[in-house]
Amino acid sequence: MKILIVDDEKPIRDVLSASLRDEGYQVDTAANGEEGLMKMQTDSPQIVFLDIWMPGMDGIETLKQARQKFSQIEFIMISGHGTIETAVKSTKLGAYDFIEKPLSIDKIVITLNNLKNYLNEKEEKTALLNKLRKSLAIVGDADNVKSLKQLITQLAPSNSWCLVTGENGAGKNLVAQNVHYFSPRASQPFIEFNCASVSEELIEGELFGIEKDAYPGVHKTRRGKIELAQGGTLYLEEIQEVPPFVQMKLLKLLKEKKFQRYGGKDEILSDVRVLASNTQDLGELVRQSKFREDFYTMLQTVPFRVPALRERATDIPTLVSYFSDSFARESGETKKVFSEKAIQLMQEYAWPGNVRELKNFVERVYILTPLEYIDVHDVKFAGLEDVSKSTTAAMTTFRDARAQFEKEYLVQKIKENGGNISKTAEVIGLERSYLHRKIKSYGIEVNS
Repeated sequence: MKILIVDDEKPIRDVLSASLRDEGYQVDTAANGEEGLMKMQTDSPQIVFLDIWMPGMDGIETLKQARQKFSQIEFIMISGHGTIETAVKSTKLGAYDFIEKPLSIDKIVITLNNLKNYLNEKEEKTALLNKLRKSLAIVGDADNVKSLKQLITQLAPSNSWCLVTGENGAGKNLVAQNVHYFSPRASQPFIEFNCASVSEELIEGELFGIEKDAYPGVHKTRRGKIELAQGGTLYLEEIQEVPPFVQMKLLKLLKEKKFQRYGGKDEILSDVRVLASNTQDLGELVRQSKFREDFYTMLQTVPFRVPALRERATDIPTLVSYFSDSFARESGETKKVFSEKAIQLMQEYAWPGNVRELKNFVERVYILTPLEYIDVHDVKFAGLEDVSKSTTAAMTTFRDARAQFEKEYLVQKIKENGGNISKTAEVIGLERSYLHRKIKSYGIEVNS
């Protein structure tokens, strides 16, 4: 491990460098801030001992410039005139620690050991994050997918709240995870909450928490999703289900960075980023006075639209190969190869359940087909032909067509699962309460 000592006092440079070499470190020295910056550039040390009080460019100014150029270096500040104010200022600028002169070699060795443990943990965490980011990759090279990836790259480093729109199964959750795990908040919590999973009366408590004795039977304070996501990201699915008075509290959270638990009086400071998604037209709900316009406008600052699979049909071969790889690894089978005609048939299908439906379909092919080569008759046997037989003559608008596809898809899935709504919801990736609402809205009869 390379260490650089930057101090204008030669005796300190000599004694400290000799002691650190005895501990097995590679050591170089610099007599001032300017020379120190040059050696950081040429020698790439991992750790720098930096004196604060030096003629010319002092340690604080050197630290400021170094942090901008060499983010990988860790700094330990040293000073014979240390104050709490100076120590706080240097740590705020990114220094790992602050040690006062006269220097204690024992204390320096302990600090270096702690720093090495910190760097090892940081390296392990970075490796885990990179592995997670790879597993969350958005697969596809269609133009609209490339634009989506570019928008994620631009937005992730910011703290902006945003709305992710798109159809069920298109990948809204995946987009939200990408925004979080490619942001500076990546090492902090990513908390998901489906607003359709609880009644309107309970949403406030679920989000903001409940103070002790606020409800009968609540004998201890309950933290809400916002507190659990502190420092990280809160992803709210089905945001259209949030009642207006809770939307107002979320607006306050955005503007003032603080909130109150249900039944509480104390205001709690919060650092949380909120991402939201919806499946209904929020603009229409605003016009119907069912959704706050100011909250909608705030969410629309940076809107994401995840394209439906039928809008990126050129990605289907890549997605099929990706899911096929995944299922082959999980099952221990040889990867199945789909014929060009089978892929073409899959590209012609509308996929109302989007990428989620395609993934489930590829898995079904693996279960039903023992052969390694998948042809047209295999994908038909797995149900593609039956599901795709939908009458379009009576459909006058795109909304009609989508509703027809959705209804037929749900009828087919409920039938496949023997009328079991809970199992159907799990298989197709919907919340049970949301599926019940869809069944009711389409007038689907369920015979269990």
